[in-house]
Amino acid sequence: MTVATPLYSRTDERLGTFALRPLDPEGDAGLLHGWVTDPKSAYWMMQDADPATVAYEYGKIAEHPYHDAFVGLHDGRPAFLVERYDPRHVELAGLYEARDGDVGMHFLCAPTDTPVHGFTLAVITTVMAFLLDAPAHRRVVVEPDLRNTAVHALNAAVGFETVGPITKPEKEALLSTCTREQFLATQAGRTSRGATA
Repeated sequence: MTVATPLYSRTDERLGTFALRPLDPEGDAGLLHGWVTDPKSAYWMMQDADPATVAYEYGKIAEHPYHDAFVGLHDGRPAFLVERYDPRHVELAGLYEARDGDVGMHFLCAPTDTPVHGFTLAVITTVMAFLLDAPAHRRVVVEPDLRNTAVHALNAAVGFETVGPITKPEKEALLSTCTREQFLATQAGRTSRGATA
């Protein structure tokens, strides 16, 4: 497993520090293999992958001009996976009405038998803050599986609005979008209620 300087970090007052570092396809393959093949990660669609396949797939992402990936850290330890992509060229090309400033993402929390309340919300908040920290990114676009109601609720909690179902080659998806303003409004609301931003 690779140790690299985080590109972005934020502190959650209750849960600690969350950060992202670049993913190393070879060095992180063993770690990621355990995550993406876990039964809890069925929507990631890599259940039958072996470590070499995981390294190969993330090697392709690392070399792609419109797609990259990151390992998320919680208090310095690997805890989640993030993919960032340009939806005009990857995943959603020709399937939705793209805007300048759009950025797409996928995220996966490491499967655990001892879930921490609020952890996944803190992860998606970190991912959104990271993506929208780039001035060029004005709207985040996602396309989770239509059946993944848990992630739909998380997306709504950070400001996503549903556009509607779309058909992709590998799944029926729920296209949703969130502007910087929508995301910041959810964070301001959370802070005003005494929770962490």
